[in-house]
Amino acid sequence: MHKILALVASLLTATATLAADPTCTSPKDKWMSQADFKAKVAAEGFKVKTFKVTKGNCYEIYGTDKAGKKVEIHYDPATATPVAFQ
Repeated sequence: MHKILALVASLLTATATLAADPTCTSPKDKWMSQADFKAKVAAEGFKVKTFKVTKGNCYEIYGTDKAGKKVEIHYDPATATPVAFQ
């Protein structure tokens, strides 16, 4: 029984690690303004439904791409480079 509990705990820890938000390390004084960032991704064809700054200091959008497909993308706030997407 202890082996099963250890296995379950190990799997839960691995799942939580995979689901964690990425971390962005750019200093805040180098970040692109939120308005400029939103304009940039809109010019790239994304429609932003929700925008937020994550606990890991990344910009995150939920919305749709040019084809209307739902997206969730994390960006480095200084460079507007995607760091993770789903």
